[in-house]
Amino acid sequence: MAYTMTPTPTGPVGSQYCVCKVELSVCGQNLLDRDVTSKSDPFCVLFMEVNGKWVELDRTETAVNNLNPAFAKKFIVDYHFEEVQKLKFALFDQDKSSMQLYEHDFLGEFSCTLGMIVSSKKITRTLLLGNGKPAGKGMITIAAQELSDNRVITLSMAGRKLDKKDLFGKSDPFLEFHKPGDDGKWMLVHRTEVIKYTLDPVWKPFTVPLVSLCDGDVEKLIKVMCYDYDSDGGHDFIGEFQTSVARMCEAQDALPLELECINPKKQKKKKNYKNSGIIIVKSCKITRDFSFLDYILGGCQLMFTVGIDFTASNGNPREPSSLHYINPMGTNEYLSAIWAVGQIIQDYDSDKMFPALGFGAQLPPDWKVSHEFAINFNPTNPFCSGVEGIVQAYSACLPHIRFYGPTNFSPIINHVARFAAQAIQQEAASQYFILLIITDGVISDMDETRHAVVQASKLPMSIIIVGVGNADFAAMEFLDGDSRVLRSYTGEEAVRDIVQFVPFRDFRNAPKETLAKAVLAELPQQVVQYFKHQNLPPINSEPA
Repeated sequence: MAYTMTPTPTGPVGSQYCVCKVELSVCGQNLLDRDVTSKSDPFCVLFMEVNGKWVELDRTETAVNNLNPAFAKKFIVDYHFEEVQKLKFALFDQDKSSMQLYEHDFLGEFSCTLGMIVSSKKITRTLLLGNGKPAGKGMITIAAQELSDNRVITLSMAGRKLDKKDLFGKSDPFLEFHKPGDDGKWMLVHRTEVIKYTLDPVWKPFTVPLVSLCDGDVEKLIKVMCYDYDSDGGHDFIGEFQTSVARMCEAQDALPLELECINPKKQKKKKNYKNSGIIIVKSCKITRDFSFLDYILGGCQLMFTVGIDFTASNGNPREPSSLHYINPMGTNEYLSAIWAVGQIIQDYDSDKMFPALGFGAQLPPDWKVSHEFAINFNPTNPFCSGVEGIVQAYSACLPHIRFYGPTNFSPIINHVARFAAQAIQQEAASQYFILLIITDGVISDMDETRHAVVQASKLPMSIIIVGVGNADFAAMEFLDGDSRVLRSYTGEEAVRDIVQFVPFRDFRNAPKETLAKAVLAELPQQVVQYFKHQNLPPINSEPA
């Protein structure tokens, strides 16, 4: 898309951990009529490309006599952001009860990536025949929905006048929350911390997924048990009660919910037994813990910019020893990195217009050094159409520039940061900027670059650095704050880690998908972390 002028999560939310499931709904319109006496009886088959071959994942039911079917059966697919997941939807007219597809008449097909579907949420496309021509007026509509309950519940609990269990002091109470398991037995879901020496404890607020606490069913009964902690593990039972999330949600800050804590044994023995204390629900709130896919399905666009190192240390691009030399196969390490990252990210940008910038070269006609120039030599419109456009502009510019130096990163980082700062003014989770810098060496403006990264960490932006060649990349590892927090020369700390560095040499002999996975592994986590930190929900999100 052309530009128009958190506290750390508790546990990983990056794509390498979070395999989301996506539900795909399929409808057909104006399908070909293959039956003589009646209309077609269509069904849809979903294929996924695995190692270059189409593998059938699933098929829908058959819609009898229907050229405009809406299939009830949904396709469920695991979603991996950092992979190109190629899908093919093929429609057939059922003629026999055979499972063999060649026994049925072909009505047309449509191929795309899963990324294309989730970034649009819903797409309608022309069905094609095997020869690539339209299948009559046949169309297919595919809609995506994430299959996960992202609600979380935050509970603030206290106790009053609990039974005294310790001989020489008060109790050391803690709570346990249980839900009914499939086997009919109670299953432990959460245990609070222990509050020492008190009969009137106030526990710290805690947050758990709603699915964990009650399987997402707010009416389901849950059991809360109160114990007195003993260091030998033989905790003394104080009392229990059953309730539901719906009931606990009645608690308001000004009006807490009080529940009697009952010890059934004491209740049987003592006639005048009232309770073993009161457990107080001070507050109970359900919110949504949004995922990367929620933001993408909500309409967030990933804005991709490439920054390419044209410094002299790369070598003369006409010489095979140069990192910019394009080999007879039409590639080099710079192009490999652009393809690996670009082919994934381009699915998440509606107009696929990407700025491509260079740095460290002397430019015609006056041969001044530039650290921020459009590689298509059009400073007012540095956009290239798709990854192919970037590759073409890169190849075309090589003969017209002189490699020079130094290796300054900060101008390009600040260039993208200016657009990311404009996006903040929209106060919506609508754009997130990704800068891919491909470089062969040591950064000359390290202080300015550190400062630029620290400032950019406050913006909706991430930086991916791919190091090509065999140079010492220690400085890049330093910018990638995985092991420690990055600081500016002023002492200011980065509010979050936004740099991912990968040396290309580690992937020279690996399949090209491996580089994309390594480079993009942290990106979903960084996107979610930024928008959560800003308290921005997905644009089209529903209330919890």
